[in-house]
Amino acid sequence: MSGNIELLNTTLAAAKAEDRAALIAYLPAGFPTVDGGIEAVKAVIAGGADVVEVGLPHSDPVLDGPVIQTADDIALRGGVRIADVMRTVREAYEATRVPILVMTYWNPIDRYGVERFTAELAEAGGAGCILPDLPVQESALWREHADKHGLATVFVVAPSSQDARLATITAAGSGFVYAASLMGVTGTRASVGAQAQELVGRTRATTDLPVCVGLGVSNAGQAGEVAGFADGVIVGSAFVKAMLDAPDEAAGLDAVRSLAGELAQGVRKR
Repeated sequence: MSGNIELLNTTLAAAKAEDRAALIAYLPAGFPTVDGGIEAVKAVIAGGADVVEVGLPHSDPVLDGPVIQTADDIALRGGVRIADVMRTVREAYEATRVPILVMTYWNPIDRYGVERFTAELAEAGGAGCILPDLPVQESALWREHADKHGLATVFVVAPSSQDARLATITAAGSGFVYAASLMGVTGTRASVGAQAQELVGRTRATTDLPVCVGLGVSNAGQAGEVAGFADGVIVGSAFVKAMLDAPDEAAGLDAVRSLAGELAQGVRKR
């Protein structure tokens, strides 16, 4: 079975055709439980997310700030496994027909096996992977199998990336480019900053891929600001915090559905 890179491509193109940015939501698998995590993905889609990134919880994240680290710890202590990540992708995709990607560090894939991971993700209906710590020059094996199985390979660029480096990264990627709005880890912030707009401009000069901005967006106003210059707005910590702060799972699902609705309005008021 082929993965859903084409669904991802058409979804992002449809948002552009509507003269708006796409809303991309991030939630970790297995948080607060595997079943609860699946329902949370469905809830952000019901609220208006166009694309969802399902995080593969990791014990030593390099990009994730304290909010996502807390959720990952809950998921790991709950015994989450790669099979649960695949189940999350499968059930969310089958229920919504929205493109679902996995965001993961490289080590779990390397240990699991690249061929096995890509085959299972494609079979689950996944659209691709975001790989924040996989160097492009070491990505040939991954890209070979991802291409074979119809999966996008999304790389992360940062404000520190030089123009030549940006060109190398974007030439190897597919689906979209993940532009980290600032140096540092994930988390909600009072301001997304001018660095993000400059990075998007420099990245667009190297590629026709959509450029989507993450790190720091937490409300409709910020989403609208970023939507003014980016093809997609990526929100993670704000959704996870809404789940963490809720008194119970049902309230958490209501909170992320409501937040997705506000953010979806924000990306339409660019």
